[in-house]
Amino acid sequence: MTATTNTESGLMTDHTRATADDAHTHGDVPSGSRADRATSFELADFAVPNGREEDWRFTPVDRLQQIFAGELGGAAPDVTADTHEAVTVESVPRDDARLGAAGAPGDRAAAAAWAGFSEATVVTVPKNHVSDTSTPTTLNLTGSQDASTGAPAAQHVLVVAEELSESLVLLDHRGGAHLTQTVEIDVRDGAKLTVVSIQDWSEGAVHVASHRAKIGRDAKLKHIVVTLGGDVVRVTPDAEFTAPGGEVEMIGLYFTDAGQHQEHRLFVDHAVPHCTSNVTYKGALQGAGAHAVWVGDVLIRKEAEGTDTYELNRNLLLTEGARADSVPNLEIETGEIEGAGHASATGRFDDEQLFYLRSRGIPEIEARRLVVRGFFAELINQIGVPVVVERLLGAIEAELEKELPAS
Repeated sequence: MTATTNTESGLMTDHTRATADDAHTHGDVPSGSRADRATSFELADFAVPNGREEDWRFTPVDRLQQIFAGELGGAAPDVTADTHEAVTVESVPRDDARLGAAGAPGDRAAAAAWAGFSEATVVTVPKNHVSDTSTPTTLNLTGSQDASTGAPAAQHVLVVAEELSESLVLLDHRGGAHLTQTVEIDVRDGAKLTVVSIQDWSEGAVHVASHRAKIGRDAKLKHIVVTLGGDVVRVTPDAEFTAPGGEVEMIGLYFTDAGQHQEHRLFVDHAVPHCTSNVTYKGALQGAGAHAVWVGDVLIRKEAEGTDTYELNRNLLLTEGARADSVPNLEIETGEIEGAGHASATGRFDDEQLFYLRSRGIPEIEARRLVVRGFFAELINQIGVPVVVERLLGAIEAELEKELPAS
């Protein structure tokens, strides 16, 4: 099957569902298995990307040259924490034994982030502790506007959900940044953890983030990414199952404006039996040069019998000059699965929806706004975190205050 690359030219879709009788690859998988991609803590083990590599072919690599060079003398965003109950937040040196356990970096920017930090912020949810999920533990990561034009910085965050705990952790990025960042997530046996990462940077910010998660036996991770601001934002969440019974839900929402590059590359590694993953990302784009990229890689290894996985990406182009690239990849090494599939689509406003609303006396601009709200509504309900939902609704309304020209 040919994968979908969606651009401003219109609507294209790629939809497939594999069953236990299938054992093959769907999508635009590069040569070699995703399992063969190199990982290393050493910067020198990765060549400097030139933009022709599969992992970097959509990225404006010219904006990341200082990060690739490891020239990380800049100031990282300040970290302040809003905590409650028994959850702890601490600053630890880079030789802390807990760091690096979620896996090695998978590209040069992530390796630079690992090499460049001196202290890490560690959030720990203790064993058996159940937090009030309406009040998250929040890390406020705030950069100065000068940071956007200065030397890049490295930052490291580790979130540990100990056995049988339940909690919600919010990473709230604001201000200016020129940053390469690692976020490690350790969800131990029987734990339920929701991690929300909001990229609401100021104009000019550059943020490259590698999220690496490992999910233990009967553990559940809900990983939410919201990208709104910044000039160049690239988030690469990886999830690895380490024991049977694990679940991961990955949700993403992005609103890409003129001149912004927002990129989300996911990898779900089903390396053990009887685990479940579900990925849903949606984005809206408006303005000349708005560019969104979504790449979803799912690997079901031969040992991962009983896997159930699905990934979905939807993009709504609001104006001329915006571009979305959407590439779902599904690699299956065993036929003994519950099911696996993906869907991808990019398009403009639904003319029938607009006609229906306008025929009932709703002005076109307001009708278009209603369509955008409807596009995001189901996903926002899926997020289900009140403080995040309120923030998102406000951000979408602010975006819709900008003029949406008639099609």
